Amino acid sequence: MMQDVYTIVKQPIVTEKSTIATERANAYTFLVDMHANKIEIKNAIEKIFKVKVDKVRTQVRKGKPRRVRYKMGYQPDWKRAVVTLQEGHKIEMGT
Repeated sequence: MMQDVYTIVKQPIVTEKSTIATERANAYTFLVDMHANKIEIKNAIEKIFKVKVDKVRTQVRKGKPRRVRYKMGYQPDWKRAVVTLQEGHKIEMGT
């Protein structure tokens, strides 16, 4: 089932670590849908940003426990994708 590209790629993750990876390895980090596979993520990034993707690495991150007053709860699990672009391609992040 083909999803909309904007439901697959939710938002970029801009942290100190991801910014360093962008400068050194041309790798960008995105928050993606939990059920999206690497091929869907690659096609979505190529369609949204009009670049060529070299490889996609994914991780499923477990939600952290959080306490609100007297009750314990968990933040939801989430999936991130580290997308490496081919030589000469670049994504302009609006910073």
